[in-house]
Amino acid sequence: MPIRAVLWDIDDTIFDYASADRAGMLHHLTAEGLVDGDTSVDQALRRWKELTTHHWRRFEAGGIAFEDQRRDRVRDFLGRPLTDPEADAWFERYLAHYEAAWALFPDTLPVLDVLAADYRHAVLSNSTIRNQERKLRALGVYDRFEALVCAAELGVSKPAPEAFHAACTLIDLPPQEVAYVGDQPDIDARGAVEAGLTGIWLDRTGVGGRPELTRITSLDQLPGLLRDQTRFGAPDTFR
Repeated sequence: MPIRAVLWDIDDTIFDYASADRAGMLHHLTAEGLVDGDTSVDQALRRWKELTTHHWRRFEAGGIAFEDQRRDRVRDFLGRPLTDPEADAWFERYLAHYEAAWALFPDTLPVLDVLAADYRHAVLSNSTIRNQERKLRALGVYDRFEALVCAAELGVSKPAPEAFHAACTLIDLPPQEVAYVGDQPDIDARGAVEAGLTGIWLDRTGVGGRPELTRITSLDQLPGLLRDQTRFGAPDTFR
């Protein structure tokens, strides 16, 4: 059955989240000073990344609100108790630096242009609609997508099949006619496959492995893959 639509992840797929987060925190630490206990900027950046991953996983699992995972990140990073307004204020100062560094990956717009005529496009993200809509508008690509589905409002996160199925229902296509592109092999690609979609792992850093997954290392490979894609998987040259 041919692929008629592409569902997209956002962070570290079309938007360079990792670079923006690192640059934003670097500028934030320059303005605020190193946190007690950190001996270098690199150590602080590594710890911020680890805490971000930890608390984001809590949010994805449904055990904490979106705003609370931000506050807990700040409290753990600073190593001291803060009121909600205090944690929010610190995070807002960081956000100003982070958002100043927002950028799409260089291959995003060219590939969206190439695919525009032949495929419908929508977004499925494990974030909030408010957060991701603002991001897509700021990056100038919001109108490229006919639907935006986010876990916070949906009440279920990837890799749960219900998340993928909700996005397919919104664009009125069966999962067999939809491909999902994301940077996480399990949450994105494997989750999509188990939900009946064509899952595509965008492995930008070349981690490799996972031969059971369809893998590309750049979005430039996506148009050819979609042309050749069948329900039985992609050509071995993309694995």
